Formats: sequence, structure tokens, C-alpha cells
Amino acid sequence: MNNEQAEIVISEKELVINMLIAAWDVQNKRMADFLDKISDEELAAECSPGRNTGTYLLGHLTAVSDSMIKLFGLGDKLYPELEELFITSPDNSGKTIPSISTLREQYHAVTSELHKHFSKMTSDDWFSRHMSVSTEDFAKEPHRNKLNVLISRTAHFNGHFYQMLYLKKK
Repeated sequence: MNNEQAEIVISEKELVINMLIAAWDVQNKRMADFLDKISDEELAAECSPGRNTGTYLLGHLTAVSDSMIKLFGLGDKLYPELEELFITSPDNSGKTIPSISTLREQYHAVTSELHKHFSKMTSDDWFSRHMSVSTEDFAKEPHRNKLNVLISRTAHFNGHFYQMLYLKKK
């Protein structure tokens, strides 16, 4: 068999991982495209009356994604200060938050950092425990792995992204 005829053999495990990373990448591409099209004024508005602002949701999604770096044992968060502002505190808490342009930059930096790490992770890495589960608990509950976190974070991201779509003026 020559190189042109050679087929790349990929395990079912690797195929599933690739599909889930692709779903994560699609969400992040959609958000990046959205951020390119929405004005700061539109992003600062509430998604619906009495609900979170787009600014808060952008900060929240950035903070949650940033937490994956540490959760996966890949290093320290890039922006640890975002946790207090966008995870443990509600919107309109009165705390000073970064500017929308800063949040946009931080979002892109976090997703770029995660993409860099994800591209280097092996199948075994994805099915290994994340840092919030003990070795003992992981032995009993092996589904508490990094890939499962990626699945839940992709769904979480998707829900907030759809809230933000209401901000874009037609």
C-alpha cells in the first residue's frame, strides 16, 4: 500500500473525542463571529428585562472557560479575577468589571489557550480525572473525567450563547 492508498485508522474513542472537541470549537467560532458583529452598546444591554446583560454573560463564559485550564491540570487560570466577578457574583453586583473590549480580548485569549491544550491532549488524557475529583472517587466514578466536563461546558456555553442572540439588533 502506498501513501495515497493508506487510510488513517482512528479508534472509536478518538472519533468521539474529535466530535466533541469539534462541537466545542463550533460554539467558540459562533461566539467569535457574534462578537465581531455586535456593538458594545448592544452587548451591554439585558438579554431580556430583568435578566443578565450580554457583558455579564461574556465575562461569565470567559471565566467558566478559563477555569477549565486549572480544572484539567493544564496550568493556572489566565484571569483568576474573573471568577469573583462573573461566577460567584451576580450581574449588577456593583463590582467594577473589565471593559467590554477587555472582556472580548480575554475571551479570545482563553479560547485560544484551551485550543492549544486540547490539540495536544491524548485519548487517555481526555478520559482521565479532572482536578476536582479525588483519585478514590474517580476509581468509583470514572465518568467524572475531562471529556465529561467538555460535554457539560459545551452545553452550558450553548445555553448562554442563545440568550445573547437576543441582543443583536435586526
